[in-house]
Amino acid sequence: MDKPQATEFPSTQLDPLDQLSGSKLSPYRRFSAQQWSEFRADTPLTLSEDEVKRLRSLDDPVDLDEVRRIYLSLSRLLSSHVDASVNLFQERRQFLNIDEMIKTPFVIGIAGSVAVGKSTTARILKELMGRWPSSPKVDLITTDGFLWPNATLQEQGLMDRKGFPESYDVGSVLRFLSRIKAGDRSVQAPVYSHLTYDVIADEHVTIDRPDILIFEGINVLQVRDLPEDGKMVPFVSDYFDFSIYIDAEEELIHDWYVTRFMRLRETAFRDPQSFFHRYAELPEEAALARAEDLWANINLRNLHENIQPTRPRADLILKKGSDHLVEEVLLRKL
Repeated sequence: MDKPQATEFPSTQLDPLDQLSGSKLSPYRRFSAQQWSEFRADTPLTLSEDEVKRLRSLDDPVDLDEVRRIYLSLSRLLSSHVDASVNLFQERRQFLNIDEMIKTPFVIGIAGSVAVGKSTTARILKELMGRWPSSPKVDLITTDGFLWPNATLQEQGLMDRKGFPESYDVGSVLRFLSRIKAGDRSVQAPVYSHLTYDVIADEHVTIDRPDILIFEGINVLQVRDLPEDGKMVPFVSDYFDFSIYIDAEEELIHDWYVTRFMRLRETAFRDPQSFFHRYAELPEEAALARAEDLWANINLRNLHENIQPTRPRADLILKKGSDHLVEEVLLRKL
Protein backbone atom coordinates (compact mmCIF):
# COMPACT_ATOMS: atom_id res chain seq x y z
CA MET A 1 0.00 0.00 0.00
CA ASP A 2 1.31 3.43 -0.93
CA LYS A 3 2.12 5.70 1.97
CA PRO A 4 -0.48 8.45 2.49
CA GLN A 5 0.82 11.86 1.60
CA ALA A 6 0.22 15.13 3.36
CA THR A 7 -2.15 17.37 1.43
CA GLU A 8 -0.91 20.82 0.50
CA PHE A 9 -3.99 23.02 0.90
CA PRO A 10 -3.91 26.42 -0.81
CA SER A 11 -3.60 29.21 1.71
CA THR A 12 -6.53 31.59 2.16
CA GLN A 13 -4.50 33.86 4.43
CA LEU A 14 -2.73 37.00 3.35
CA ASP A 15 0.02 36.41 5.89
CA PRO A 16 2.40 33.74 4.50
CA LEU A 17 3.63 33.04 8.02
CA ASP A 18 0.19 31.96 9.28
CA GLN A 19 0.91 28.86 11.36
CA LEU A 20 -2.11 26.98 10.05
CA SER A 21 -2.06 27.96 6.39
CA GLY A 22 -1.25 25.60 3.56
CA SER A 23 1.92 27.55 2.84
CA LYS A 24 5.18 25.64 2.64
CA LEU A 25 6.31 27.86 5.50
CA SER A 26 3.75 26.31 7.82
CA PRO A 27 5.28 24.11 10.55
CA TYR A 28 2.41 21.63 10.10
CA ARG A 29 1.66 18.82 7.70
CA ARG A 30 -2.06 18.48 7.00
CA PHE A 31 -3.88 15.20 6.46
CA SER A 32 -7.48 14.41 5.69
CA ALA A 33 -9.15 12.01 8.10
CA GLN A 34 -8.90 9.26 5.47
CA GLN A 35 -5.18 9.87 4.93
CA TRP A 36 -4.60 9.91 8.68
CA SER A 37 -6.49 6.64 9.21
CA GLU A 38 -3.98 4.78 7.03
CA PHE A 39 -1.20 5.47 9.53
CA ARG A 40 -2.77 3.10 12.06
CA ALA A 41 -1.08 0.18 10.25
CA ASP A 42 -1.64 -2.96 12.34
CA THR A 43 -2.50 -1.16 15.57
CA PRO A 44 -5.15 -3.36 17.23
CA LEU A 45 -8.57 -2.04 18.20
CA THR A 46 -8.78 -2.75 21.93
CA LEU A 47 -12.04 -0.93 22.71
CA SER A 48 -15.59 -2.21 22.33
CA GLU A 49 -18.59 -0.18 21.17
CA ASP A 50 -20.02 -0.22 24.70
CA GLU A 51 -16.75 1.11 26.12
CA VAL A 52 -16.68 3.95 23.60
CA LYS A 53 -20.26 4.88 24.54
CA ARG A 54 -19.21 4.98 28.19
CA LEU A 55 -16.17 7.15 27.46
CA ARG A 56 -17.78 9.77 25.23
CA SER A 57 -19.37 12.94 26.53
CA LEU A 58 -22.98 14.06 26.09
CA ASP A 59 -23.91 14.57 22.41
CA ASP A 60 -20.47 13.44 21.24
CA PRO A 61 -20.99 11.01 18.30
CA VAL A 62 -17.59 9.29 18.57
CA ASP A 63 -17.97 5.58 17.80
CA LEU A 64 -15.73 2.65 16.88
CA ASP A 65 -15.43 3.89 13.30
CA GLU A 66 -14.04 7.21 14.58
CA VAL A 67 -11.65 5.33 16.87
CA ARG A 68 -10.41 3.38 13.84
CA ARG A 69 -10.18 6.50 11.64
CA ILE A 70 -8.44 8.82 14.07
CA TYR A 71 -7.48 7.43 17.43
CA LEU A 72 -5.63 4.26 16.44
CA SER A 73 -3.20 6.27 14.33
CA LEU A 74 -2.87 8.81 17.14
CA SER A 75 -2.22 6.03 19.63
CA ARG A 76 0.48 4.62 17.35
CA LEU A 77 2.09 8.05 16.99
CA LEU A 78 2.08 8.63 20.75
CA SER A 79 3.56 5.19 21.30
CA SER A 80 6.53 6.14 19.10
CA HIS A 81 7.03 9.37 21.06
CA VAL A 82 6.87 7.58 24.41
CA ASP A 83 9.33 4.93 23.18
CA ALA A 84 11.70 7.63 21.94
CA SER A 85 11.49 9.33 25.35
CA VAL A 86 12.35 6.07 27.11
CA ASN A 87 15.29 5.45 24.78
CA LEU A 88 16.61 8.97 25.33
CA PHE A 89 16.29 8.48 29.09
CA GLN A 90 18.31 5.27 28.93
CA GLU A 91 21.01 6.97 26.85
CA ARG A 92 21.16 9.93 29.22
CA ARG A 93 21.43 7.66 32.25
CA GLN A 94 24.32 5.87 30.56
CA PHE A 95 25.88 9.21 29.62
CA LEU A 96 25.67 10.46 33.22
CA ASN A 97 26.61 7.06 34.62
CA ILE A 98 23.80 7.26 37.19
CA ASP A 99 21.92 4.02 37.84
CA GLU A 100 19.34 5.32 40.29
CA MET A 101 17.73 7.82 37.89
CA ILE A 102 13.94 7.50 37.66
CA LYS A 103 12.12 8.02 34.36
CA THR A 104 9.59 10.79 34.88
CA PRO A 105 6.07 10.55 33.41
CA PHE A 106 5.46 11.39 29.77
CA VAL A 107 2.94 14.26 29.95
CA ILE A 108 0.38 14.91 27.20
CA GLY A 109 -1.53 18.20 27.23
CA ILE A 110 -4.96 18.46 25.59
CA ALA A 111 -6.44 21.92 24.94
CA GLY A 112 -9.41 23.44 23.14
CA SER A 113 -12.70 25.27 23.63
CA VAL A 114 -15.59 24.20 25.81
CA ALA A 115 -17.96 21.75 24.06
CA VAL A 116 -15.38 20.76 21.45
CA GLY A 117 -14.75 17.23 22.77
CA LYS A 118 -11.56 17.43 24.86
CA SER A 119 -12.86 15.11 27.57
CA THR A 120 -13.87 12.39 25.11
CA THR A 121 -10.48 12.55 23.38
CA ALA A 122 -8.65 12.39 26.70
CA ARG A 123 -10.64 9.40 27.99
CA ILE A 124 -10.34 7.41 24.76
CA LEU A 125 -6.59 8.02 24.56
CA LYS A 126 -6.20 7.00 28.20
CA GLU A 127 -7.89 3.66 27.53
CA LEU A 128 -6.05 2.97 24.28
CA MET A 129 -2.62 3.78 25.70
CA GLY A 130 -3.25 1.78 28.85
CA ARG A 131 -3.81 -1.27 26.64
CA TRP A 132 -0.54 -1.05 24.76
CA PRO A 133 1.52 -4.30 24.90
CA SER A 134 3.84 -2.63 27.43
CA SER A 135 0.82 -2.03 29.74
CA PRO A 136 1.83 1.46 30.85
CA LYS A 137 0.15 3.12 33.80
CA VAL A 138 -1.87 6.04 32.40
CA ASP A 139 -3.56 8.71 34.52
CA LEU A 140 -5.82 11.59 33.53
CA ILE A 141 -6.21 14.93 35.30
CA THR A 142 -8.33 17.90 34.22
CA THR A 143 -7.64 21.50 35.13
CA ASP A 144 -11.17 22.01 36.52
CA GLY A 145 -10.00 21.04 40.00
CA PHE A 146 -7.43 23.84 39.90
CA LEU A 147 -10.08 26.53 39.53
CA TRP A 148 -10.37 28.82 42.51
CA PRO A 149 -13.39 27.84 44.67
CA ASN A 150 -16.59 29.72 43.87
CA ALA A 151 -16.38 31.61 47.16
CA THR A 152 -13.00 32.99 46.15
CA LEU A 153 -14.18 33.82 42.63
CA GLN A 154 -17.22 35.65 44.04
CA GLU A 155 -15.06 37.56 46.49
CA GLN A 156 -12.75 38.63 43.66
CA GLY A 157 -15.61 39.40 41.26
CA LEU A 158 -14.51 36.65 38.87
CA MET A 159 -17.56 34.36 38.65
CA ASP A 160 -18.31 35.73 35.18
CA ARG A 161 -14.67 35.05 34.26
CA LYS A 162 -14.71 31.41 35.30
CA GLY A 163 -12.56 29.46 32.85
CA PHE A 164 -10.42 32.52 32.04
CA PRO A 165 -6.73 32.23 33.04
CA GLU A 166 -7.15 34.38 36.16
CA SER A 167 -9.81 32.01 37.54
CA TYR A 168 -7.23 29.23 38.04
CA ASP A 169 -4.80 28.72 40.88
CA VAL A 170 -1.86 28.66 38.48
CA GLY A 171 0.62 28.26 41.32
CA SER A 172 -1.05 24.99 42.34
CA VAL A 173 -1.04 23.79 38.72
CA LEU A 174 2.69 24.48 38.39
CA ARG A 175 3.50 22.87 41.76
CA PHE A 176 1.49 19.78 40.78
CA LEU A 177 3.23 19.38 37.43
CA SER A 178 6.63 20.15 38.95
CA ARG A 179 6.19 17.31 41.42
CA ILE A 180 4.98 14.99 38.66
CA LYS A 181 8.04 15.77 36.53
CA ALA A 182 10.30 15.42 39.58
CA GLY A 183 9.11 11.82 39.91
CA ASP A 184 7.48 12.36 43.31
CA ARG A 185 5.24 9.71 44.80
CA SER A 186 1.60 10.29 45.73
CA VAL A 187 1.05 13.73 44.21
CA GLN A 188 -2.43 15.07 45.00
CA ALA A 189 -4.71 16.98 42.63
CA PRO A 190 -7.94 18.73 43.66
CA VAL A 191 -11.32 17.39 42.53
CA TYR A 192 -14.09 19.36 40.81
CA SER A 193 -17.85 18.68 40.77
CA HIS A 194 -19.70 19.55 37.58
CA LEU A 195 -22.91 19.08 39.51
CA THR A 196 -22.22 21.79 42.09
CA TYR A 197 -19.98 23.69 39.65
CA ASP A 198 -17.31 24.02 42.33
CA VAL A 199 -14.11 22.53 43.70
CA ILE A 200 -14.84 19.87 46.31
CA ALA A 201 -13.25 20.98 49.57
CA ASP A 202 -10.73 18.59 51.12
CA GLU A 203 -11.13 16.01 48.34
CA HIS A 204 -8.18 14.97 46.19
CA VAL A 205 -7.11 12.32 43.71
CA THR A 206 -3.63 10.85 44.14
CA ILE A 207 -1.29 10.41 41.18
CA ASP A 208 1.52 7.97 41.93
CA ARG A 209 4.26 7.92 39.31
CA PRO A 210 2.31 7.04 36.16
CA ASP A 211 4.17 6.21 32.98
CA ILE A 212 1.93 8.65 31.14
CA LEU A 213 -0.15 11.57 32.42
CA ILE A 214 -2.82 13.26 30.31
CA PHE A 215 -3.45 16.84 31.46
CA GLU A 216 -6.63 18.25 29.90
CA GLY A 217 -8.06 21.76 30.04
CA ILE A 218 -9.08 24.75 27.95
CA ASN A 219 -6.05 26.91 28.77
CA VAL A 220 -3.21 24.42 29.24
CA LEU A 221 -1.25 25.91 26.32
CA GLN A 222 -1.59 29.42 27.72
CA VAL A 223 1.51 31.62 28.03
CA ARG A 224 1.93 34.66 30.25
CA ASP A 225 3.96 37.84 30.47
CA LEU A 226 7.67 37.43 31.16
CA PRO A 227 9.16 39.13 34.21
CA GLU A 228 11.42 42.12 33.71
CA ASP A 229 13.95 40.88 36.27
CA GLY A 230 14.75 37.70 34.34
CA LYS A 231 13.42 35.28 36.96
CA MET A 232 12.23 31.88 35.76
CA VAL A 233 8.51 31.84 34.97
CA PRO A 234 7.43 28.39 33.78
CA PHE A 235 4.39 27.93 31.58
CA VAL A 236 2.11 24.95 32.15
CA SER A 237 3.04 23.66 28.70
CA ASP A 238 6.73 23.59 29.68
CA TYR A 239 5.94 20.31 31.41
CA PHE A 240 4.38 18.70 28.33
CA ASP A 241 6.14 16.14 26.17
CA PHE A 242 3.38 16.29 23.57
CA SER A 243 0.39 18.60 23.12
CA ILE A 244 -2.93 18.28 21.28
CA TYR A 245 -5.43 21.00 20.38
CA ILE A 246 -9.05 20.08 19.54
CA ASP A 247 -10.27 22.55 16.94
CA ALA A 248 -13.48 23.45 15.09
CA GLU A 249 -15.05 26.45 13.43
CA GLU A 250 -16.45 28.98 15.88
CA GLU A 251 -20.02 28.61 14.60
CA LEU A 252 -19.92 24.86 15.15
CA ILE A 253 -18.63 25.18 18.71
CA HIS A 254 -21.41 27.67 19.40
CA ASP A 255 -24.04 25.22 18.15
CA TRP A 256 -22.57 22.34 20.19
CA TYR A 257 -22.43 24.47 23.33
CA VAL A 258 -26.04 25.66 23.07
CA THR A 259 -27.30 22.18 22.18
CA ARG A 260 -25.48 20.69 25.17
CA PHE A 261 -26.85 23.38 27.49
CA MET A 262 -30.42 22.65 26.39
CA ARG A 263 -29.88 18.90 26.79
CA LEU A 264 -28.43 19.36 30.29
CA ARG A 265 -31.45 21.49 31.14
CA GLU A 266 -33.55 18.35 30.64
CA THR A 267 -31.16 16.05 32.51
CA ALA A 268 -28.40 17.08 34.96
CA PHE A 269 -29.84 20.54 35.66
CA ARG A 270 -32.99 18.94 37.08
CA ASP A 271 -31.03 17.67 40.07
CA PRO A 272 -31.83 20.06 42.97
CA GLN A 273 -28.14 20.02 43.94
CA SER A 274 -27.07 21.26 40.51
CA PHE A 275 -25.61 24.77 40.39
CA PHE A 276 -27.68 25.29 37.23
CA HIS A 277 -30.91 23.86 38.64
CA ARG A 278 -32.62 27.25 38.25
CA TYR A 279 -32.28 26.96 34.47
CA ALA A 280 -34.24 23.70 34.39
CA GLU A 281 -37.42 25.53 35.34
CA LEU A 282 -37.06 28.31 32.79
CA PRO A 283 -39.32 28.35 29.73
CA GLU A 284 -37.46 27.00 26.71
CA GLU A 285 -37.15 30.41 25.06
CA ALA A 286 -35.69 31.97 28.22
CA ALA A 287 -33.28 29.04 28.70
CA LEU A 288 -32.10 29.37 25.11
CA ALA A 289 -31.53 33.09 25.62
CA ARG A 290 -29.49 32.34 28.74
CA ALA A 291 -27.38 29.78 26.85
CA GLU A 292 -26.70 32.34 24.12
CA ASP A 293 -25.74 34.94 26.74
CA LEU A 294 -23.31 32.58 28.48
CA TRP A 295 -21.75 31.73 25.14
CA ALA A 296 -21.39 35.29 23.88
CA ASN A 297 -20.21 36.97 27.07
CA ILE A 298 -18.04 34.25 28.62
CA ASN A 299 -17.13 31.30 26.42
CA LEU A 300 -16.76 33.11 23.10
CA ARG A 301 -14.67 35.87 24.70
CA ASN A 302 -12.46 33.26 26.36
CA LEU A 303 -12.08 31.45 23.04
CA HIS A 304 -11.03 34.64 21.24
CA GLU A 305 -8.80 36.06 23.96
CA ASN A 306 -7.14 33.03 25.51
CA ILE A 307 -7.85 29.63 23.96
CA GLN A 308 -7.68 29.97 20.18
CA PRO A 309 -4.44 32.02 20.23
CA THR A 310 -2.70 28.99 21.80
CA ARG A 311 -3.64 26.68 18.92
CA PRO A 312 -0.38 27.15 16.94
CA ARG A 313 1.59 26.00 19.99
CA ALA A 314 0.24 22.44 19.78
CA ASP A 315 2.18 19.50 18.37
CA LEU A 316 -0.98 18.09 16.80
CA ILE A 317 -4.36 19.64 15.93
CA LEU A 318 -7.54 17.63 15.44
CA LYS A 319 -9.93 19.70 13.30
CA LYS A 320 -13.58 18.70 13.62
CA GLY A 321 -16.35 19.15 11.08
CA SER A 322 -20.07 19.84 11.42
CA ASP A 323 -20.78 16.23 12.42
CA HIS A 324 -18.47 16.65 15.46
CA LEU A 325 -16.04 14.14 13.93
CA VAL A 326 -12.43 14.84 12.96
CA GLU A 327 -12.04 15.83 9.32
CA GLU A 328 -8.40 17.02 9.29
CA VAL A 329 -5.26 16.36 11.30
CA LEU A 330 -2.35 18.80 11.47
CA LEU A 331 0.95 17.37 12.71
CA ARG A 332 3.92 19.56 13.51
CA LYS A 333 6.95 18.86 11.34
CA LEU A 334 10.19 17.58 12.81
